[in-house]
Amino acid sequence: MKPVLGVDLGEKRTGVALSDDLRALAHPLETIASASPKTVAQRLQKIVAERQVDCVVVGLPRQMNGALGPAAKNAQRFVEKLWSLVSCEIVTWDERLSTVAAERALRDAGK
Repeated sequence: MKPVLGVDLGEKRTGVALSDDLRALAHPLETIASASPKTVAQRLQKIVAERQVDCVVVGLPRQMNGALGPAAKNAQRFVEKLWSLVSCEIVTWDERLSTVAAERALRDAGK
């Protein structure tokens, strides 16, 4: 299996993580220090090619009621731009409560 690339878009920087070939674990790959969607998309295009990525997962920060706020709409526009640059699958992932789940997992692990 080819790896999956996870993308966490931010206003000033974008976090990128890469899964292992079994898609069981993801590890931080890099932080793209740019607010420019074009710059971020071009860097991701290079990573997809270099790492032979099969799928890109982009976080979609929906509001708690499920609506698309400004950040989610920006993420959707970014996905449209990225589609023009890569030939792999691109999916969005609903990020609601992801921070809460991560904090709970850390607490349960005793950290």
